Amino acid sequence: MSGLENCKPMNTWFKKLDTRPIVISGPSIVESEEQLLSTARELKKVEQVKIFKAGAWKPQTTAKSFGDRGLDILQWLNQVKLETGLLTMVEVASPKHVEMCLRHNVDILWIGARTTSNPFSVQELASALQGMSVPVMVKNPINPDINLWIEALETINKAGISRLAAIHRGFYPFEKTRLHNIPKWEIPIELKSRFHNLPIICDPSHIAGANKYVQEMAQKAMDLNMDGLMFESHFNAAEGISDQERQLTPSDLNQVLRKLICRLPSVEDIEENRLEKYRDQIDSVDSQLIELLAQRMNIVEGIGKYKAEKNMTILQLQRWEKVREKGIELGKSLGLSEPFVAQLLRMIHKEAILKQNEVMNRK
Repeated sequence: MSGLENCKPMNTWFKKLDTRPIVISGPSIVESEEQLLSTARELKKVEQVKIFKAGAWKPQTTAKSFGDRGLDILQWLNQVKLETGLLTMVEVASPKHVEMCLRHNVDILWIGARTTSNPFSVQELASALQGMSVPVMVKNPINPDINLWIEALETINKAGISRLAAIHRGFYPFEKTRLHNIPKWEIPIELKSRFHNLPIICDPSHIAGANKYVQEMAQKAMDLNMDGLMFESHFNAAEGISDQERQLTPSDLNQVLRKLICRLPSVEDIEENRLEKYRDQIDSVDSQLIELLAQRMNIVEGIGKYKAEKNMTILQLQRWEKVREKGIELGKSLGLSEPFVAQLLRMIHKEAILKQNEVMNRK
């Protein structure tokens, strides 16, 4: 069995973490001392916020702009602790980052999605953490690979870190969707099913990509019984130099939290919760199916325009037979019956014909 069984609940990490959800918040990028401290002071007024997060080293920022400011930011975070009493949390991507954070009394470390995606980088961090007791949170990798996520968590755990949590921030979408990241809720559900003791935090800001979806994603995380939420916040979000569309002002964050409905599971609900987890997995897959079908129809519309320009017929029988044959063969290899796949493909093809016909008959 995995050593993740020794993971400690977050309410034992620090006395302050005695509420659900545990709320983490802070800016996407540290722009200045004023921005950092002003945001922290405003977040202190939001009762549920217990942890202030900041990126001292951001992978997407240039060395000229931010790369040499890690030490300054860590010193500013000490001022945040003194003024607000909030716990501090910083992303680390190298052993040097770990050493600097521990030297400056950062309370919690987190490992970002890009780092989680590289087992060699994770092992370097684990070696730097050997014998330490600092809590660590591990974001999911960029791609939806649960085994890679588990491998990163286990590697850190084997270094002696039992105050360990996972952060679900969604996965990189290869096609544009309404959300910044594809949630694929079935993956954190499966992670929790395998490791009951592992706390899981959701990052609605990264999943949503836009403030108008943050409430929905946060509520979904609570409905799935996640342990906490991580939000991006800026005291003057409209003027932020990065990710303005997904950063909430502390006041807006307070409104999001006030609207959340947090249901407490009971012993009697265990069997029902198991059923709900299966249903949530189905809902997640269904949402992805619908979005993929919509993307397919967008491509079909482009094909319709091309055929209209070239004066081609809508029905290309040879192409349709090839698509049908290939789809049925793939379905069989995945355990799907031929009649089911054939009917599904016919329905999709019928809609595609209608879509192309509509395009070609536009005036």
